[in-house]
Amino acid sequence: MRLVKLLANLGYGSRKEMQTAIRHGWVTDRDGNRLKADAKTAHEDILFDDEPLDPAQGVVLLMNKPLGYTCSTKDQGRLVHDLLPDRFRMRKPVLSTIGRLDKETSGALLFTDDGTFLHKVISPKAHVPKVYEVSLDRPLKGDEGVLFASGEMMLESEDKPLKPAELQVLDETHARLILHEGRYHQVRRMFAATGNHVTELTRSRIGGLGLDGLEEGAWRVLSDVDKALIFSGD
Repeated sequence: MRLVKLLANLGYGSRKEMQTAIRHGWVTDRDGNRLKADAKTAHEDILFDDEPLDPAQGVVLLMNKPLGYTCSTKDQGRLVHDLLPDRFRMRKPVLSTIGRLDKETSGALLFTDDGTFLHKVISPKAHVPKVYEVSLDRPLKGDEGVLFASGEMMLESEDKPLKPAELQVLDETHARLILHEGRYHQVRRMFAATGNHVTELTRSRIGGLGLDGLEEGAWRVLSDVDKALIFSGD
């Protein structure tokens, strides 16, 4: 891929702007040599304004999503993409979230520009569990675990029972819930069906991948090992 097109696809600017950047010497190799538009330098050896390029197409990011941010690029208010470099909005293909967390849910959120990888994660055939840390308004009654694990629980306005889910009770108002599907506001609706109300909700793991100290609002690029963990479930 020509250098101008590569830079434009990564969101650094329009092709015309990238032609100007190359002409002014803002694009170099690691030795400081100015690159020309037809350069065949390896992606990892290209610097833009003395900084390494963002990852090429096929990138996967993990973010620790804070409360109050929406998983959208078009809604009003604070958006999860606001927490990424501005140029990430302009990448081609677009950088999309893998699934969603609602505005009042925090925790592990994935992004990618790889459509095949996105569908692999969300496909029911992948069996990627999601782990949620739940705080409740009222004490657990004690029978929620059996109900959630039954595979027979029905949510209001739906005609298909939920897949079995595992509930780990931490104390009378805190629990960990492991889901194997992702329906609209599923965790909140499950507890509402038992007469309880979720006051705080965080997704702590996706498959075998956890936040591992990633600060709220921070993000990182996943390695191949990290991506494999998503499907490990460990």
